[in-house]
Amino acid sequence: MNQALRSQLDHWLSQAGDPLFWWQLGVLAAAAALASLINQRLQKVLALQAGVAGLKHVAIRGAQRLLWPLSMLLLVSLGRAVLALYGLHVIMLDLAIPIFFALAVVRLSVYVLRKAFTVNPLLKSSENAVALLVWAVVILYLLGWLPAVLQALDALAMPLGETRISVLDVLQLLVVVAIAFTLAIWLSEAINRSMHSTAGISPSMQVGISKFSRFALITAAFLFALNAVGINLSSLAIFGGALGVGLGFGLQRIASNFISGFILVFDRSIKPGDVVTVGQNFGWVQELRSRYVVLRNRQGVDTLIPNENLITSEVVNWSFVDRNVRVTIPVQISYDDDPEEAMRLMLACAHASPRVLNDPEPTVRFLAFGDNGLNLELRVWIDDPENGFGAVKSDLNLAIWKSFKAAGITIPYPQRDLHIKSMPGPLAPAEPGETSDE
Repeated sequence: MNQALRSQLDHWLSQAGDPLFWWQLGVLAAAAALASLINQRLQKVLALQAGVAGLKHVAIRGAQRLLWPLSMLLLVSLGRAVLALYGLHVIMLDLAIPIFFALAVVRLSVYVLRKAFTVNPLLKSSENAVALLVWAVVILYLLGWLPAVLQALDALAMPLGETRISVLDVLQLLVVVAIAFTLAIWLSEAINRSMHSTAGISPSMQVGISKFSRFALITAAFLFALNAVGINLSSLAIFGGALGVGLGFGLQRIASNFISGFILVFDRSIKPGDVVTVGQNFGWVQELRSRYVVLRNRQGVDTLIPNENLITSEVVNWSFVDRNVRVTIPVQISYDDDPEEAMRLMLACAHASPRVLNDPEPTVRFLAFGDNGLNLELRVWIDDPENGFGAVKSDLNLAIWKSFKAAGITIPYPQRDLHIKSMPGPLAPAEPGETSDE
């Protein structure tokens, strides 16, 4: 390899003194200047369309990244054709064309990765891996080693039944699978965004369509990738049998959660935004995932509940049919106070919280004669249970306490009667000389 690089360097040094070398350099400089001018003008035109959404936005953003390398590729190819027409050397231009093509591929690949996946450290490392792979292929091509490397990879093969599988086939499969999966996930995310922006579709149906489209697209991408590299799809019967055995021995819970997720979506028992209680967990549903449901409580803590638990256990859905939820405020007053006056004051305090609804109307009930006083209860309704009940109860309790204090109505303390049946007699006086310690 060192000898090949040295020969390439000697060849370039010998070409530098040739006037034809400077013609090629001039073509590159002119192409760079003209491409920069075209890029600057068209970028302004594309920037005016930056406010659009959907696939048009993706196309515009992709064009902004590919504009300069594609302009250079087109102009350099045109300059090469002109020089070749007059019989001039085009060695430098032949090397520049694949370089600009690789630059366009790298930029497009990185942009597609960012659009298809959420930005994370794994994605950033994948971007670097894709860029290094593309540039490695370009370098091998420029050095003339690419055919030999591909032939060596194809020679490393092993027979598998009637199929011959080589390292080159595996690498091709990985590349095709990566491209197909990236496009499938990107399309599923586009469908998901489109569903969420459509007002006429219910939240549960939006999640159902998004999940089904994602599953169908990924499955289709996998089958397409296998067919593209020449793998017979009938050989998947063995894989299907192995998958069935795996599900039977250790993956049944994963499969159960996956299927339960589709059941939750299509029977619309739980949807994003619902306020639910699952066991000891209370909160509102943030997301419906393929394996679990994200439940966020009032402390901002997300609890991941497996879908199977929502199917097999009791779930309290506070907003399944009606979002109105009743909030009760128990109050006890003394037996010496007028209960009708206390009930009137409690009803007047019902709208101390702005979240209390006028319909259904607040009510006050005389529940029972308690041990320490009269048991009353204020009942109000709210339509935003996801915001919790603590603030409403706090506002109402404070208003009732102020009203009772102004009206002289007392909230009794617990009372206990102590009955003494007998008392010990008085102690005899001590004799002279005796002490009380004896």
